[in-house]
Amino acid sequence: MSLPAVETHPLTPDRFGDFERLMGPKGGYGGCWCMLWRLGKAAYDEGRGAANRASMEDVVRAGPPPGVLAYDGDLPVGWVSVAPRQVFVRLSSSRVLKPVDERPVWSVSCLYIARGHRRKGISVPLLRAAADLARSHGAACLEGYPIAPDKASYPVSYAWTGFHQIFLRAGFRQVARRSPTRPIMRLELAP
Repeated sequence: MSLPAVETHPLTPDRFGDFERLMGPKGGYGGCWCMLWRLGKAAYDEGRGAANRASMEDVVRAGPPPGVLAYDGDLPVGWVSVAPRQVFVRLSSSRVLKPVDERPVWSVSCLYIARGHRRKGISVPLLRAAADLARSHGAACLEGYPIAPDKASYPVSYAWTGFHQIFLRAGFRQVARRSPTRPIMRLELAP
């Protein structure tokens, strides 16, 4: 399958308006603004909506870029969140996604494609751009937590961490699976 000619750019303050356009008035899935993994449950729930948007804007302004946007021309059509694993505080309390080993890794926590652009091959270039961003900040390994559905039809709204097959196409390999539907995938980042 040939990949689409999308352009990717790290999310920097000058592109925050594009991130807002992509996430829409609801902030992605239910006011998340891609803060679910970055905040504890109480802080996330309390901030749902405008406060989570403001928190993400603070993250973007503070740097480094917290992810990468994909564009079809001037239109933002995709997003991948990527940062050192310790930034995503909710991962530390997950039994299924607990660390595989002591190795420092960067993590992909969200893969969001705009409705109308899904199933067009945008995820693989986004994952590759996330790997490039992580590598540029010294990461040696990138980890992801996709869904490996146990049925043919799976609602996209529950697959905001991406699908297992997409990660395989981007060169990741499974390193752990503590749940039938939730593998931990890794990509080695050569210098």
